[in-house]
Amino acid sequence: MAALLVLLVVAIVAAWGWHRYAAFSRGPLATVAPHSRVTVAPGDSFRGMLARMRGQGVSQGSDLEWLLLGRQLDAAGKLKVGEYALEPDDSPRELLLRMRNGKTIQYRFTIVEGWNIRQLRAAINRASPLKHLSAEMDDAALMTALGHAGEHPEGRFLPETYLYTSSDSDLDVLKRAHAAMQKALAAAWKARQPGLPLVNADEALVLASIIEKETGLASERPAIAGVFVRRLEQGMKLQTDPTVIYGIGSGYDGNIRRRDLVTDTPYNTYTRFGLPPTPIAMPGVDALQAAVRPQPGKALYFVAVGDGSGRHVFSDSLSAHNTAVSTYLRTRRQTLQQAGGAAAPQLDAAPAEGAQDADADSDKPADGSEPGR
Repeated sequence: MAALLVLLVVAIVAAWGWHRYAAFSRGPLATVAPHSRVTVAPGDSFRGMLARMRGQGVSQGSDLEWLLLGRQLDAAGKLKVGEYALEPDDSPRELLLRMRNGKTIQYRFTIVEGWNIRQLRAAINRASPLKHLSAEMDDAALMTALGHAGEHPEGRFLPETYLYTSSDSDLDVLKRAHAAMQKALAAAWKARQPGLPLVNADEALVLASIIEKETGLASERPAIAGVFVRRLEQGMKLQTDPTVIYGIGSGYDGNIRRRDLVTDTPYNTYTRFGLPPTPIAMPGVDALQAAVRPQPGKALYFVAVGDGSGRHVFSDSLSAHNTAVSTYLRTRRQTLQQAGGAAAPQLDAAPAEGAQDADADSDKPADGSEPGR
């Protein structure tokens, strides 16, 4: 009889213990503050990780219950290094499964279409909690660290959103962005239209970067690509402002002046024929595809409509383009007057090929005067 009583007591205690353990393993971590985090560091023991969680306010369960749960889930000794979210509605079971499976907190870093390398590097230097290994490197050292020594960094990183964890470095993110651009560029070049005046994929990347800077409208990119491709085919200068701006560099103050159009730099497509030596920005996939599959047609010029829509008017001849520029000026003048009576800019029509503007040394803004407007 006594033995039966002992067995009954043991069974009751075991049932109570199991019920308590089950409630612990599936109950919420209610004492944790929202958006808390815990890190599993290299070499951490299960007990060390648990001690850090206690420091974050985890009071649920005894250490023994946590150890039993870790063994039950095959998590003890198999926790993945990284940073994990601790939320009040998490259960110990859910948390340990995340740690065993390495489902760490993911952060986002977005490369914006049209950024240049200076903008990209400034942005990634601000990204947190990345490990910043490249901040003191110049561009050449950066490309060497990425495994592409001697390559110019401009245009080589695909605009996209990249996920990273607290254990990643800026070089890890940039390597992924570089690989993504290589893949996208190779795919675009493989699908290119026959007969393009482009020698290789690198030239397609340069052209795509110019297209990217000329318009934010994906629907217009093939048409703009068509203008530039036809100008290349006919031996015309591209005469596009974004390349001039890139050549000015950090000295650009927001206005292109006529003197800028005649000041020669490797990137000035008013003074030089063909494409500039490198990309001028990071082009997106739409711009890459437009560069290799331009829209057919006869247009050799374009100018902004000027109504804030971002749309352009395309022209087959210089005279038609000059008319479109005049319309643009009237629209801009009306817009500025309605906004407060400011004087409208005095803009010039694009000169005929080989001609020089008689007022080329003036500091007067020359925006809108080129075919890439």
